[in-house]
Amino acid sequence: MGVKLIGPPNERQKLFLTATERFVAYGGARGGGKSWAVRQKAKLLAANYPGIKILIMRRTFPELQENHILPLTIDLAGVARLSKAERVFEFPNKSRIRFGYCDSESDVGQYQGQEYDVIFIDEATQFTEFMYDHIRACNRGINDFPKRIYLTCNPGGVGHGWVKRLFIDRQYKPGENPQDYRFIPAKVYDNEALLQSDPQYLANLESLPEDLRRAWLEGDWNVFAGQYFTEFRTAKHVCEPFEIPGHWRRYVSLDYGLDMLACYWSAFDGRGRGYIYRELYQPNLVVSDAAARIRALTGNEPVSAFFAPTDLWGRSAETGISQAERFAKCGVPLAKVRQMDRVSGWMSVKEWLKEADGEPSLQIFSTCPNLIRCLPLLLHDQHRPNDCAAEPHEITHAPDALRYLLAGRPARARIPEPDNPFEPERSGDEALAMFGI
Repeated sequence: MGVKLIGPPNERQKLFLTATERFVAYGGARGGGKSWAVRQKAKLLAANYPGIKILIMRRTFPELQENHILPLTIDLAGVARLSKAERVFEFPNKSRIRFGYCDSESDVGQYQGQEYDVIFIDEATQFTEFMYDHIRACNRGINDFPKRIYLTCNPGGVGHGWVKRLFIDRQYKPGENPQDYRFIPAKVYDNEALLQSDPQYLANLESLPEDLRRAWLEGDWNVFAGQYFTEFRTAKHVCEPFEIPGHWRRYVSLDYGLDMLACYWSAFDGRGRGYIYRELYQPNLVVSDAAARIRALTGNEPVSAFFAPTDLWGRSAETGISQAERFAKCGVPLAKVRQMDRVSGWMSVKEWLKEADGEPSLQIFSTCPNLIRCLPLLLHDQHRPNDCAAEPHEITHAPDALRYLLAGRPARARIPEPDNPFEPERSGDEALAMFGI
C-alpha cells in the first residue's frame, strides 16, 4: 500500500515497534520520540492487517490535531482518506485509524459499546484510572487480529499512580497477568534526530529545577511536577526490616472507612527517629473485623497509643454510638489525635521526611508497600497550594494514617537503666569531668 516509516527508528523505538505484549508502555522522559513511534506503529498495523480497527487517544482534541492528525495527513497522502467529520483515516484494505479524546471523565461515555483491536493512549499519565478502565474495555473484537494497548507516558499527571503501579512498580491486582505488561524506557539521549535538529532542547531539560529535571530528563518516577512530598526518596526513606528493640516506644495509627482501613505500626528510638514497620491496608471491613485484624497483628506488643482522627468520635444519629466506642468495645482503645489543620499536618510530615544529621527522621520498612506507593504520589491542591490534593482519593488513606501518627506527637524511647542501679551510666564527658579533665 505504499506505507513505510518516515525516517529510521532509534533502538528504543525499534523495541516499541516490535513489541507484542498485550499492554506496552513506552517513554519515561521527555523527548524520547513517543508520538512519532505511535504514528508509525499505527499506520504499519493498518497496512499489514486488512480491516483492523485502531484508536489513537489524547486527552484533548487540539493535542490530537497537532501531534497525530496533521502529521499523518502528510504521511498518508495518497494512501488513506481522512474523514474529518468522523476523525478517521480509511485505508483501501478497510483498515481504520480513528482519533479520540477524553477531556473529562464524562467523555468516556462516547466509547461505550465500541470495539477496537489496537488502542494507543498517548501521554497516558494525563488520563485518570477511571478513563483508562473504560477505554480498556473497548479493546476487544471477534476476529484474529492482535488485541493490544500501547501507552506512552512521562512521570506526573493525574494518571501517574496507575501507570507507575502497572509498568514501573509492577504491583498487580487479581486478574492482571504480569506477563502481559512491558515497559520500554526512553530518554532524550535515545533520540538522536531530536538532539541534532534541536540541541538546545537538551540544555533546557538539564537546566530545570531538580524535581522537574529528575522527572523530565532522567525519567525518575519517584518525582514529578506537582508532587507534594518532593523530599521522599526510596533509597533514603525505605529500609529493610529489622528486629525492633524492646525498649522502643510503639504506636499504631489508622485511617478508617469502609472503603479502606489503612493502619500502621511504628516505633521510635532513643533519638526520636521513627520507623513504620507494619502495614494493614484492606477495604470492606466493619469495625469489629477491623479491630480483630489490628489485635491479631499487634499480638503482645506494648503499644503506647492507637492514634485515630477526630471524626471517629462523631456519634451516629441512629444509634448514638461513635466508631471510636465500637473500636474500644472490640479491644482497640483509640486515642484522639489533637486537632490540627491539614496543612500543618502535612508540613509536619515534611519535617519528618527531611534529613537531619545525614539521615531522615522517618523511615518505612519495605514491607509497607502501599504507604511507599501512595506517599510520593500526593499532589499539591490546585486551590490551596500548601495542602495536599484529596484526589485521587484511593492514594490518600495511607498518608492520612501517617499524618495522624505524627499529629499524636509520639515520644522517643527511654534509654534503658544500667544493670547496676547504684552506678548510673555516664556519658563520656561526664566521666572525664569526674577526673577534672
